[in-house]
Amino acid sequence: MTDGHLFNNISLGGRVGNNPGQFRLYSGGLAWKKQGGGKTIEVDKADIISVTWMKIPRSYQLSVGTKEGIRYVFKGFREQDVSNLTNFIQKNTGTTPEEKQLSVSGHNWGAVDINGNMLSFNVGSKEAFEVSLSDVSQTQLQGKTDVVLEFHVDDTTGANEKDSLMDLSFHVPTSNTQFLGDEERPSAHIFWQKILAIADVGSSEEAVVSLEGIAILTPRGRYTVELHMSFLRLQGQANDFKIQYSSILRLFVLPKSNNPHTFVVITLDPPIRKGQTLYPHIVIQFVTENVVEKELSLSEEVLAEKYKDRLQSSYNGLEHEVFSKILRGLSGAKVTRPSTFRSCQDGYAVKSSLKAEDGLLYPLEKGFFFLPKPPTLILHEEIEYVEFERHGAGGASMSSHYFDLLVKLKNDQEHLFRNIQRNEYHNLFNFVR
Repeated sequence: MTDGHLFNNISLGGRVGNNPGQFRLYSGGLAWKKQGGGKTIEVDKADIISVTWMKIPRSYQLSVGTKEGIRYVFKGFREQDVSNLTNFIQKNTGTTPEEKQLSVSGHNWGAVDINGNMLSFNVGSKEAFEVSLSDVSQTQLQGKTDVVLEFHVDDTTGANEKDSLMDLSFHVPTSNTQFLGDEERPSAHIFWQKILAIADVGSSEEAVVSLEGIAILTPRGRYTVELHMSFLRLQGQANDFKIQYSSILRLFVLPKSNNPHTFVVITLDPPIRKGQTLYPHIVIQFVTENVVEKELSLSEEVLAEKYKDRLQSSYNGLEHEVFSKILRGLSGAKVTRPSTFRSCQDGYAVKSSLKAEDGLLYPLEKGFFFLPKPPTLILHEEIEYVEFERHGAGGASMSSHYFDLLVKLKNDQEHLFRNIQRNEYHNLFNFVR
Protein backbone atom coordinates (compact mmCIF):
# COMPACT_ATOMS: atom_id res chain seq x y z
CA MET A 1 0.00 0.00 0.00
CA THR A 2 1.57 3.26 -1.11
CA ASP A 3 -0.34 5.47 1.28
CA GLY A 4 0.73 4.16 4.67
CA HIS A 5 1.39 0.89 6.45
CA LEU A 6 -0.81 -2.15 6.95
CA PHE A 7 -0.38 -4.69 9.79
CA ASN A 8 -2.26 -7.91 10.55
CA ASN A 9 -2.70 -9.58 13.96
CA ILE A 10 -2.73 -6.30 15.90
CA SER A 11 -4.94 -6.42 19.00
CA LEU A 12 -7.03 -3.61 20.43
CA GLY A 13 -6.33 -3.36 24.16
CA GLY A 14 -8.89 -2.59 26.84
CA ARG A 15 -11.99 -4.14 28.30
CA VAL A 16 -13.12 -5.79 25.05
CA GLY A 17 -10.37 -8.41 25.34
CA ASN A 18 -7.47 -9.00 23.01
CA ASN A 19 -9.24 -9.33 19.67
CA PRO A 20 -6.82 -9.56 16.72
CA GLY A 21 -7.45 -7.28 13.77
CA GLN A 22 -5.93 -5.27 10.95
CA PHE A 23 -4.22 -1.95 11.74
CA ARG A 24 -3.71 0.68 9.05
CA LEU A 25 -1.73 3.89 9.40
CA TYR A 26 -2.10 6.33 6.49
CA SER A 27 -1.57 10.02 5.77
CA GLY A 28 -5.12 10.89 6.96
CA GLY A 29 -4.93 9.08 10.30
CA LEU A 30 -5.30 5.49 11.48
CA ALA A 31 -7.87 2.69 11.41
CA TRP A 32 -8.24 -0.68 13.12
CA LYS A 33 -10.73 -3.35 12.13
CA LYS A 34 -11.50 -6.52 14.04
CA GLN A 35 -10.67 -9.76 12.23
CA GLY A 36 -13.79 -11.43 10.85
CA GLY A 37 -15.83 -8.19 10.97
CA GLY A 38 -17.26 -6.27 13.89
CA LYS A 39 -15.71 -3.41 15.80
CA THR A 40 -13.92 -0.68 13.81
CA ILE A 41 -11.85 2.21 15.20
CA GLU A 42 -11.00 5.25 13.07
CA VAL A 43 -8.98 8.26 14.25
CA ASP A 44 -8.42 11.32 12.07
CA LYS A 45 -4.89 12.72 12.20
CA ALA A 46 -6.27 16.12 13.30
CA ASP A 47 -7.67 14.44 16.44
CA ILE A 48 -4.37 12.82 17.51
CA ILE A 49 -2.65 14.67 20.36
CA SER A 50 -0.21 12.05 21.70
CA VAL A 51 1.48 8.83 20.60
CA THR A 52 3.63 6.55 22.77
CA TRP A 53 5.47 3.27 22.24
CA MET A 54 6.07 0.63 24.90
CA LYS A 55 7.94 -2.68 24.87
CA ILE A 56 5.63 -5.29 26.42
CA PRO A 57 6.10 -9.08 26.74
CA ARG A 58 6.61 -10.60 23.25
CA SER A 59 5.76 -7.41 21.29
CA TYR A 60 5.39 -3.60 21.24
CA GLN A 61 2.26 -1.55 21.97
CA LEU A 62 1.24 1.77 20.43
CA SER A 63 -0.95 4.15 22.50
CA VAL A 64 -2.81 6.95 20.72
CA GLY A 65 -4.42 9.84 22.67
CA THR A 66 -7.19 11.93 21.07
CA LYS A 67 -8.64 15.42 21.60
CA GLU A 68 -11.79 13.86 23.13
CA GLY A 69 -9.67 12.48 25.97
CA ILE A 70 -9.93 8.88 24.70
CA ARG A 71 -6.82 6.72 24.43
CA TYR A 72 -6.58 3.67 22.16
CA VAL A 73 -4.01 0.94 22.75
CA PHE A 74 -2.84 -1.36 19.93
CA LYS A 75 -0.65 -4.39 20.69
CA GLY A 76 1.35 -6.83 18.58
CA PHE A 77 3.93 -4.72 16.68
CA ARG A 78 7.44 -6.08 16.03
CA GLU A 79 10.66 -4.30 16.94
CA GLN A 80 11.42 -3.53 13.28
CA ASP A 81 8.01 -1.77 12.93
CA VAL A 82 8.83 0.87 15.54
CA SER A 83 11.28 3.10 13.61
CA ASN A 84 9.27 2.95 10.34
CA LEU A 85 6.02 3.90 12.08
CA THR A 86 7.70 6.56 14.24
CA ASN A 87 9.02 8.32 11.10
CA PHE A 88 5.67 8.01 9.32
CA ILE A 89 3.68 9.33 12.32
CA GLN A 90 6.07 12.26 12.76
CA LYS A 91 5.97 13.18 9.08
CA ASN A 92 2.18 12.90 8.64
CA THR A 93 0.72 14.08 11.96
CA GLY A 94 3.46 16.34 13.29
CA THR A 95 3.34 14.37 16.56
CA THR A 96 6.58 12.85 17.81
CA PRO A 97 5.98 9.42 19.36
CA GLU A 98 7.55 9.07 22.80
CA GLU A 99 8.89 5.86 24.27
CA LYS A 100 7.57 4.62 27.62
CA GLN A 101 9.11 1.82 29.62
CA LEU A 102 7.23 -0.91 31.45
CA SER A 103 8.04 -1.40 35.13
CA VAL A 104 8.72 -5.05 35.97
CA SER A 105 10.10 -4.48 39.47
CA GLY A 106 6.88 -5.66 41.13
CA HIS A 107 6.80 -2.61 43.45
CA ASN A 108 3.31 -1.53 44.48
CA TRP A 109 4.18 2.04 45.47
CA GLY A 110 4.67 4.90 43.05
CA ALA A 111 2.82 7.85 41.49
CA VAL A 112 -0.35 8.08 39.43
CA ASP A 113 -0.74 10.03 36.21
CA ILE A 114 -4.23 10.93 34.96
CA ASN A 115 -4.24 11.71 31.24
CA GLY A 116 -7.64 12.07 29.55
CA ASN A 117 -9.70 9.01 30.50
CA MET A 118 -6.63 6.91 31.43
CA LEU A 119 -5.02 6.48 34.83
CA SER A 120 -1.49 5.06 34.80
CA PHE A 121 0.45 3.89 37.85
CA ASN A 122 4.17 4.64 37.54
CA VAL A 123 7.08 3.25 39.51
CA GLY A 124 9.87 5.76 39.07
CA SER A 125 9.89 6.74 35.38
CA LYS A 126 8.34 3.42 34.26
CA GLU A 127 4.68 2.45 33.92
CA ALA A 128 3.41 -0.51 35.99
CA PHE A 129 -0.19 -0.57 34.69
CA GLU A 130 -2.99 1.61 33.37
CA VAL A 131 -6.78 1.53 33.61
CA SER A 132 -9.55 3.39 31.80
CA LEU A 133 -11.51 5.66 34.16
CA SER A 134 -14.56 5.45 31.87
CA ASP A 135 -14.82 1.80 33.04
CA VAL A 136 -15.15 2.87 36.70
CA SER A 137 -18.73 2.46 37.99
CA GLN A 138 -18.21 3.51 41.64
CA THR A 139 -15.45 5.15 43.66
CA GLN A 140 -15.35 5.41 47.44
CA LEU A 141 -13.21 7.26 49.95
CA GLN A 142 -12.41 4.95 52.86
CA GLY A 143 -11.07 6.68 55.95
CA LYS A 144 -8.60 9.51 55.33
CA THR A 145 -6.11 7.64 53.16
CA ASP A 146 -7.76 5.01 50.93
CA VAL A 147 -9.58 5.32 47.59
CA VAL A 148 -11.39 2.29 46.10
CA LEU A 149 -12.40 2.03 42.44
CA GLU A 150 -15.08 -0.45 41.35
CA PHE A 151 -15.31 -1.34 37.66
CA HIS A 152 -18.30 -1.90 35.38
CA VAL A 153 -19.11 -5.56 35.00
CA ASP A 154 -21.53 -6.31 32.19
CA ASP A 155 -22.74 -9.29 30.21
CA THR A 156 -20.59 -8.73 27.13
CA THR A 157 -17.10 -9.13 28.61
CA GLY A 158 -17.86 -12.74 29.57
CA ALA A 159 -17.87 -13.62 25.89
CA ASN A 160 -14.10 -13.23 25.64
CA GLU A 161 -12.61 -13.05 29.10
CA LYS A 162 -12.37 -15.64 31.85
CA ASP A 163 -11.29 -12.97 34.36
CA SER A 164 -12.37 -9.36 34.83
CA LEU A 165 -10.94 -6.56 36.95
CA MET A 166 -13.55 -5.88 39.65
CA ASP A 167 -11.93 -3.33 41.96
CA LEU A 168 -8.68 -1.53 42.73
CA SER A 169 -7.59 0.14 45.97
CA PHE A 170 -5.10 3.02 46.34
CA HIS A 171 -3.48 4.10 49.59
CA VAL A 172 -2.72 7.84 49.51
CA PRO A 173 -0.75 8.88 52.62
CA THR A 174 -1.42 12.33 54.10
CA SER A 175 2.21 13.18 53.29
CA ASN A 176 1.51 12.82 49.54
CA THR A 177 2.81 15.84 47.59
CA GLN A 178 1.19 15.07 44.23
CA PHE A 179 -2.35 15.68 45.51
CA LEU A 180 -1.81 18.44 48.06
CA GLY A 181 -4.48 18.50 50.74
CA ASP A 182 -5.09 19.95 54.19
CA GLU A 183 -6.70 18.92 57.50
CA GLU A 184 -10.21 19.25 56.08
CA ARG A 185 -9.50 17.62 52.72
CA PRO A 186 -6.52 15.20 52.89
CA SER A 187 -4.58 14.06 49.80
CA ALA A 188 -6.79 10.97 49.30
CA HIS A 189 -9.86 13.25 49.13
CA ILE A 190 -8.24 15.40 46.40
CA PHE A 191 -7.30 12.23 44.42
CA TRP A 192 -10.84 10.83 44.88
CA GLN A 193 -12.45 14.05 43.61
CA LYS A 194 -10.19 14.06 40.53
CA ILE A 195 -11.33 10.54 39.66
CA LEU A 196 -14.94 11.41 40.42
CA ALA A 197 -14.82 14.18 37.79
CA ILE A 198 -13.74 11.78 35.02
CA ALA A 199 -15.16 8.37 35.96
CA ASP A 200 -18.56 7.17 34.85
CA VAL A 201 -20.02 7.29 38.36
CA GLY A 202 -23.62 7.69 39.38
CA SER A 203 -25.18 6.55 36.10
CA SER A 204 -26.08 3.21 37.68
CA GLU A 205 -28.35 4.92 40.24
CA GLU A 206 -31.33 5.87 38.12
CA ALA A 207 -32.35 5.10 34.56
CA VAL A 208 -32.53 8.04 32.15
CA VAL A 209 -35.68 6.44 30.74
CA SER A 210 -37.32 3.00 30.87
CA LEU A 211 -39.79 1.10 28.70
CA GLU A 212 -41.83 -1.82 30.09
CA GLY A 213 -43.18 -5.03 28.58
CA ILE A 214 -40.92 -4.87 25.50
CA ALA A 215 -40.96 -8.02 23.30
CA ILE A 216 -37.42 -9.23 22.55
CA LEU A 217 -37.14 -12.09 20.04
CA THR A 218 -33.42 -12.74 20.66
CA PRO A 219 -32.78 -13.56 23.51
CA ARG A 220 -36.51 -14.37 23.72
CA GLY A 221 -38.71 -12.89 26.43
CA ARG A 222 -40.53 -9.79 27.66
CA TYR A 223 -38.22 -7.27 29.27
CA THR A 224 -38.19 -3.92 31.01
CA VAL A 225 -35.61 -1.93 29.04
CA GLU A 226 -33.70 0.68 31.07
CA LEU A 227 -31.47 3.23 29.37
CA HIS A 228 -28.80 4.60 31.73
CA MET A 229 -26.09 7.16 30.94
CA SER A 230 -23.44 4.55 30.09
CA PHE A 231 -25.25 1.25 29.78
CA LEU A 232 -28.43 -0.50 28.70
CA ARG A 233 -30.20 -2.92 31.03
CA LEU A 234 -32.66 -5.63 29.99
CA GLN A 235 -34.63 -7.00 32.95
CA GLY A 236 -36.76 -10.08 32.28
CA GLN A 237 -38.35 -12.71 34.52
CA ALA A 238 -35.55 -15.21 33.86
CA ASN A 239 -32.70 -13.01 32.62
CA ASP A 240 -31.06 -9.70 33.48
CA PHE A 241 -28.52 -8.28 31.02
CA LYS A 242 -26.32 -5.20 31.44
CA ILE A 243 -24.63 -3.89 28.28
CA GLN A 244 -22.07 -1.09 28.08
CA TYR A 245 -22.74 1.40 25.26
CA SER A 246 -19.11 0.93 24.17
CA SER A 247 -20.13 -2.62 23.09
CA ILE A 248 -22.84 -1.32 20.70
CA LEU A 249 -21.68 -1.28 17.07
CA ARG A 250 -24.86 -0.16 15.32
CA LEU A 251 -28.66 0.11 15.54
CA PHE A 252 -31.00 -1.10 12.80
CA VAL A 253 -34.59 0.17 12.50
CA LEU A 254 -36.36 -2.12 10.00
CA PRO A 255 -40.16 -2.18 9.52
CA LYS A 256 -41.65 -5.59 8.70
CA SER A 257 -43.27 -5.81 5.27
CA ASN A 258 -47.09 -5.64 5.36
CA ASN A 259 -47.03 -6.27 9.10
CA PRO A 260 -47.89 -4.08 12.11
CA HIS A 261 -44.45 -4.62 13.70
CA THR A 262 -40.99 -2.99 13.40
CA PHE A 263 -37.66 -4.60 14.24
CA VAL A 264 -35.06 -2.62 16.18
CA VAL A 265 -31.79 -4.56 16.26
CA ILE A 266 -28.85 -3.72 18.53
CA THR A 267 -25.61 -5.18 17.12
CA LEU A 268 -22.91 -5.87 19.74
CA ASP A 269 -19.19 -6.58 19.84
CA PRO A 270 -18.43 -8.37 22.09
CA PRO A 271 -21.79 -10.21 22.22
CA ILE A 272 -23.79 -11.01 25.36
CA ARG A 273 -23.66 -14.54 26.66
CA LYS A 274 -26.37 -16.80 28.10
CA GLY A 275 -25.01 -20.21 29.09
CA GLN A 276 -23.01 -21.40 26.08
CA THR A 277 -24.95 -19.24 23.59
CA LEU A 278 -23.56 -15.94 22.30
CA TYR A 279 -25.94 -13.22 21.11
CA PRO A 280 -24.25 -10.66 18.82
CA HIS A 281 -27.67 -9.16 17.90
CA ILE A 282 -30.51 -8.18 20.25
CA VAL A 283 -33.70 -8.30 18.15
CA ILE A 284 -36.54 -6.19 19.59
CA GLN A 285 -40.04 -6.21 18.08
CA PHE A 286 -42.16 -3.08 18.55
CA VAL A 287 -45.81 -2.57 17.59
CA THR A 288 -45.29 -0.02 14.79
CA GLU A 289 -48.21 2.29 15.66
CA ASN A 290 -47.58 2.31 19.44
CA VAL A 291 -47.18 5.93 20.67
CA VAL A 292 -45.36 6.87 23.89
CA GLU A 293 -44.44 10.06 25.75
CA LYS A 294 -41.19 10.04 27.74
CA GLU A 295 -39.36 12.58 29.94
CA LEU A 296 -35.62 12.05 30.41
CA SER A 297 -34.33 12.19 33.99
CA LEU A 298 -31.38 14.39 33.00
CA SER A 299 -30.81 17.97 34.14
CA GLU A 300 -30.67 20.80 31.59
CA GLU A 301 -26.96 21.26 32.45
CA VAL A 302 -26.10 17.61 31.69
CA LEU A 303 -28.12 17.72 28.46
CA ALA A 304 -26.37 20.90 27.35
CA GLU A 305 -22.84 19.93 28.39
CA LYS A 306 -22.63 16.19 27.74
CA TYR A 307 -25.18 15.55 24.99
CA LYS A 308 -25.46 18.95 23.24
CA ASP A 309 -27.68 18.37 20.18
CA ARG A 310 -27.89 14.58 20.58
CA LEU A 311 -30.79 14.48 23.08
CA GLN A 312 -33.96 16.41 23.95
CA SER A 313 -35.47 16.66 27.43
CA SER A 314 -38.67 14.85 26.35
CA TYR A 315 -39.95 12.72 23.46
CA ASN A 316 -43.42 12.06 22.09
CA GLY A 317 -43.94 9.70 19.15
CA LEU A 318 -43.84 6.12 17.88
CA GLU A 319 -42.29 3.86 20.53
CA HIS A 320 -39.62 2.35 18.26
CA GLU A 321 -38.55 5.82 17.09
CA VAL A 322 -38.42 7.24 20.64
CA PHE A 323 -36.37 4.23 21.81
CA SER A 324 -33.88 4.35 18.93
CA LYS A 325 -33.43 8.16 19.14
CA ILE A 326 -32.71 8.08 22.90
CA LEU A 327 -30.40 5.04 22.59
CA ARG A 328 -28.56 6.69 19.71
CA GLY A 329 -28.18 9.93 21.70
CA LEU A 330 -26.83 8.16 24.79
CA SER A 331 -24.57 5.63 23.04
CA GLY A 332 -23.46 7.60 19.96
CA ALA A 333 -24.16 4.51 17.81
CA LYS A 334 -25.12 5.00 14.16
CA VAL A 335 -28.59 4.02 12.95
CA THR A 336 -29.21 2.06 9.74
CA ARG A 337 -32.65 2.25 8.14
CA PRO A 338 -34.12 0.49 5.07
CA SER A 339 -32.33 1.04 1.76
CA THR A 340 -33.80 2.05 -1.60
CA PHE A 341 -34.81 -1.58 -2.23
CA ARG A 342 -38.55 -2.24 -2.55
CA SER A 343 -40.23 -5.63 -2.88
CA CYS A 344 -43.22 -6.37 -5.13
CA GLN A 345 -45.52 -5.59 -2.20
CA ASP A 346 -43.64 -2.30 -1.69
CA GLY A 347 -41.98 -3.65 1.47
CA TYR A 348 -38.33 -3.30 2.51
CA ALA A 349 -37.57 -7.04 2.57
CA VAL A 350 -38.33 -10.32 0.79
CA LYS A 351 -39.70 -13.44 2.46
CA SER A 352 -37.10 -16.18 2.58
CA SER A 353 -35.81 -19.07 4.70
CA LEU A 354 -32.35 -19.65 6.14
CA LYS A 355 -31.56 -23.18 7.33
CA ALA A 356 -34.91 -24.37 8.74
CA GLU A 357 -36.19 -20.89 9.72
CA ASP A 358 -38.60 -18.65 7.80
CA GLY A 359 -37.92 -14.93 7.96
CA LEU A 360 -37.26 -11.70 6.08
CA LEU A 361 -34.16 -10.82 4.07
CA TYR A 362 -33.43 -7.07 4.09
CA PRO A 363 -31.18 -5.87 1.23
CA LEU A 364 -29.40 -2.82 2.76
CA GLU A 365 -26.98 -0.23 1.33
CA LYS A 366 -23.97 -1.95 2.89
CA GLY A 367 -25.14 -5.51 3.40
CA PHE A 368 -27.92 -8.05 3.89
CA PHE A 369 -29.75 -8.70 7.17
CA PHE A 370 -31.87 -11.83 7.73
CA LEU A 371 -34.38 -11.59 10.63
CA PRO A 372 -35.69 -12.61 13.09
CA LYS A 373 -33.76 -15.85 13.65
CA PRO A 374 -31.04 -16.70 13.30
CA PRO A 375 -30.30 -12.94 13.01
CA THR A 376 -27.65 -12.91 10.26
CA LEU A 377 -25.85 -9.73 9.15
CA ILE A 378 -23.68 -9.99 6.02
CA LEU A 379 -21.65 -6.92 5.03
CA HIS A 380 -20.97 -6.31 1.32
CA GLU A 381 -17.22 -6.12 1.98
CA GLU A 382 -17.27 -9.72 3.30
CA ILE A 383 -18.94 -11.11 0.15
CA GLU A 384 -16.96 -13.02 -2.49
CA TYR A 385 -19.92 -13.43 -4.87
CA VAL A 386 -23.72 -13.69 -5.02
CA GLU A 387 -25.48 -16.35 -7.10
CA PHE A 388 -29.14 -16.60 -8.09
CA GLU A 389 -30.18 -20.25 -8.24
CA ARG A 390 -33.23 -22.08 -9.46
CA HIS A 391 -35.17 -23.44 -6.50
CA GLY A 392 -35.22 -27.22 -5.96
CA ALA A 393 -34.10 -29.90 -8.38
CA GLY A 394 -35.68 -32.28 -10.84
CA GLY A 395 -37.96 -29.66 -12.42
CA ALA A 396 -40.79 -29.99 -9.88
CA SER A 397 -43.67 -27.73 -10.85
CA MET A 398 -43.57 -25.78 -7.56
CA SER A 399 -39.89 -24.88 -8.02
CA SER A 400 -40.72 -22.52 -10.90
CA HIS A 401 -42.51 -20.19 -8.43
CA TYR A 402 -39.42 -19.68 -6.25
CA PHE A 403 -35.67 -19.09 -6.48
CA ASP A 404 -32.74 -19.25 -4.04
CA LEU A 405 -29.99 -16.71 -3.34
CA LEU A 406 -26.54 -18.05 -2.49
CA VAL A 407 -24.12 -15.64 -0.79
CA LYS A 408 -20.51 -16.87 -0.71
CA LEU A 409 -18.19 -15.06 1.73
CA LYS A 410 -14.47 -14.41 1.37
CA ASN A 411 -13.83 -16.77 4.31
CA ASP A 412 -15.48 -19.61 2.27
CA GLN A 413 -18.64 -19.59 4.41
CA GLU A 414 -21.92 -19.81 2.48
CA HIS A 415 -25.46 -18.59 3.25
CA LEU A 416 -28.32 -20.01 1.16
CA PHE A 417 -31.55 -17.99 1.29
CA ARG A 418 -34.28 -20.26 -0.03
CA ASN A 419 -37.89 -20.00 -1.23
CA ILE A 420 -37.82 -16.38 -2.45
CA GLN A 421 -40.89 -15.70 -4.64
CA ARG A 422 -40.16 -15.60 -8.37
CA ASN A 423 -41.78 -12.14 -8.78
CA GLU A 424 -39.06 -10.66 -6.50
CA TYR A 425 -36.29 -11.74 -8.90
CA HIS A 426 -35.94 -8.53 -10.97
CA ASN A 427 -36.11 -6.13 -8.01
CA LEU A 428 -33.49 -8.14 -6.10
CA PHE A 429 -31.27 -8.74 -9.14
CA ASN A 430 -31.23 -5.04 -10.08
CA PHE A 431 -30.52 -3.98 -6.49
CA VAL A 432 -27.65 -6.45 -6.07
CA ARG A 433 -26.16 -5.51 -9.44
